[in-house]
Amino acid sequence: MNEFIVILITCASSEEAEKITETLVSEKLIACGNIVSGVQSIFFWQGKISKEKESLIIAKSVKKEFSSVVARVKTLHSYTVPEIIALPLIEGSAEYLRWIEETLRKIQSV
Repeated sequence: MNEFIVILITCASSEEAEKITETLVSEKLIACGNIVSGVQSIFFWQGKISKEKESLIIAKSVKKEFSSVVARVKTLHSYTVPEIIALPLIEGSAEYLRWIEETLRKIQSV
């Protein structure tokens, strides 16, 4: 059985988030991604506190694809150090988890 994960990726704009999400879906690395625009991020960077409006990708995938997701996002992302973190998906409806599995399996076998 696959270990399901949720991957969070912040982006400089909704356009960048859309490009990254479409690429990850088309390359069979995630089953889907939701884009939340207008996220206010406050973080410490290069010796000072920064505040930025960003877009957040919430992607659903499996653990075995995470390193490939990280590598691909880094080639597309405008940030030097993009946020790409995975959280375990500990529960989900059986139908939805099956859909993730089937989507990634179908796409990967093509």
